[in-house]
Amino acid sequence: MRVGVMVGPERGDSARKVARMIEDVTWAENAGMDTVWVPQIPTDFDALVAVALMGARTERIELGTAVVPLQPQHPIALARQALSAQAATGGRLALGLGPSHHWIVRDMLGLPYEKPAAFTRDYLDVLDVALRGPGEVDVENETFTVHNPLGIGPVAPMPVLLAALGPVMLRLAGERADGTVLWMADERAVAEHVVPRITKAAEEAGRPAPRIVAGVPVCLCRPSEVEAARERANRILGEAEISPNYQRLLEYGDARDIGDLCAAGDEEAIAARLRRFADAGVTDLSVRLLPIGEGRDALVASKRRTREVISQIAAELR
Repeated sequence: MRVGVMVGPERGDSARKVARMIEDVTWAENAGMDTVWVPQIPTDFDALVAVALMGARTERIELGTAVVPLQPQHPIALARQALSAQAATGGRLALGLGPSHHWIVRDMLGLPYEKPAAFTRDYLDVLDVALRGPGEVDVENETFTVHNPLGIGPVAPMPVLLAALGPVMLRLAGERADGTVLWMADERAVAEHVVPRITKAAEEAGRPAPRIVAGVPVCLCRPSEVEAARERANRILGEAEISPNYQRLLEYGDARDIGDLCAAGDEEAIAARLRRFADAGVTDLSVRLLPIGEGRDALVASKRRTREVISQIAAELR
């Protein structure tokens, strides 16, 4: 199993965010992590711009988006941006994308959020051709009418990973993408819901076995602090639970909230939890570091200790 870490914008001004992301990706590469996954936060820094910045400061590590929402930009625009970022990273981009959620697309952006799976299929019709460029992109379907030349193409094969939570999207991910990027999926949901559906779809489409990327919060703490760690996960990351997409995904597993998904405890407890994800069929872990403590200094020290442990566990899981 490949192990990566989430690196993205958090609190602070834009200049500090850039410096922090560069420091985090530099650590990840030097620590031997496989991938850095950059979330696209609706209110914050552009994930593909962040990938291009990180690519200029690293040489080896894969740089993935988790995930770029489709509706805010035309597939030609996304293809152009992704191909540019891929060139800037020397071919190390893994493009994670998806149809997002109603509270982002409809409520925040004022765009339609109807039949997201059908929209995604039509979107991929255009994007697939554009990413194979350079050349003409001539696609007409129910959503798009595109006749657009592109003068850029991929500098290396670019994995495309589709955020897929329900049966229809998992089938689409197996048929048309290189895998899926998950959030809010515990071990049982992965083993019994995600893996069988996406694997079967890939096999029937004659595609290779899909990558299954699972996002998992991790908090290194004493056993007596595990409950506090779960409460912290729910407080910081729990906004995702307002989405019906995530609520339906939780029903396939045993976790009821993001706190239940958090791998919290000492090094042995964290390693055991992450191995269960590997046993469930996860091919890639995307670790969301969750430091714990009172005050900035304690949180920074916790983050550093957790990073050290994750790098050691990653070496054991490969």
